[in-house]
Amino acid sequence: MFSELTDNIKVIVETAFKPNPNRLQGGEFIFAYRVTIENYSEHRIQLLRRHWFIAECSGLKREVEGIGVVGEQPIIEASDFHQYMSYCNLNSEIGKMYGYFTMLRHTDGQQFKIKIPEFRMIVPYRLN
Repeated sequence: MFSELTDNIKVIVETAFKPNPNRLQGGEFIFAYRVTIENYSEHRIQLLRRHWFIAECSGLKREVEGIGVVGEQPIIEASDFHQYMSYCNLNSEIGKMYGYFTMLRHTDGQQFKIKIPEFRMIVPYRLN
């Protein structure tokens, strides 16, 4: 589990390797990740955008940027949380992701960024 706290908003990421024999033969490795955003602030907030940086041990780097997460722009009340699942495909057995979410504070209309912690994706047999 990886976590980061920015402006009283905590982002927690948990990862899991998803073996798929058909894709492994083609050199693609799939990792699922669950993101939990906990709002410890006194404000209602909304996730507007995501910006991911993805790096693989092969040296390949990518950026993914867009509106919301998994087709949503969730509103998170004060003292509440939002959780979603997604995945990342890698061409390498080891990689990492990190980035930030652009949030909107509803009380004053201010946009701000919260960090997504850097997290590693490693095929389990590489850990031995």
